[in-house]
Amino acid sequence: MTTVPRVGLGTMGLDTPAEANAVTTALEMGYRHVDTAQIYENEAVVGDAVAAADVARDEVFLATKVWADSLGYDDAIRTTRESLDRLGTDFVDLLYVHRPRETYDPPETLRAFDDLVDDGLARGVGVSNFTVPELDDALDLLDAPLVAHQTEYHPLFQRPALLDHADEHGYDVVAYSPLAGGRVREVDEVVEVAEKHDTTPESVSIAWLVAKGVCAIPKASSETHLRANLRAADLELDAEDVVAIDSVEREVELYPE
Repeated sequence: MTTVPRVGLGTMGLDTPAEANAVTTALEMGYRHVDTAQIYENEAVVGDAVAAADVARDEVFLATKVWADSLGYDDAIRTTRESLDRLGTDFVDLLYVHRPRETYDPPETLRAFDDLVDDGLARGVGVSNFTVPELDDALDLLDAPLVAHQTEYHPLFQRPALLDHADEHGYDVVAYSPLAGGRVREVDEVVEVAEKHDTTPESVSIAWLVAKGVCAIPKASSETHLRANLRAADLELDAEDVVAIDSVEREVELYPE
């Protein structure tokens, strides 16, 4: 089954060609995972930036998401084809159900995603912002393997039951907003681990996720931040570090329903 690269680049808010140059820079420095979505309205500039990189398309793990208003069978097929046109590619490596609401109808939506995989337009199926019961339902209905569940996950918003479910069923968890919108700099437990390792709280947050088997897709635009986020995957935290961050009791959800 498809394996998601441990650290990727989130692209929400990279809306102009100049901003999307971060995608080209990231790929040329070693990133291989780029994440976008229909609702971001940036698939065209992201696709151009992927094409501009001196990296073969088959080496890039490219993901997009079908928005909640287009999850009926016909709309999911149509809008995925439109996404591929905007991205300038014949396929995406991972196609997500962005949120299970509005037009989401599990049998019809997931049948469309299975057909998109069968037709070679998507190499894998993902879901995003699902609960455990919704994940169970998807697993029962999909013919294709579930590759990943993308969800908000960071030291201030932890859902260990989601990690347990993924481990039990053999799919990846992909964490968006892994830096809690910069708030990890204000979390004492994260700051203390960063000081111990002579690094930044942002690097520690990514390393903590990777240590837990989670993929992280932080957004960054500067070369300095891009390089630091990529290197964070190689930062080795010890068990005490992980437990310290696991014990954070504050809760901040950045993107509630």
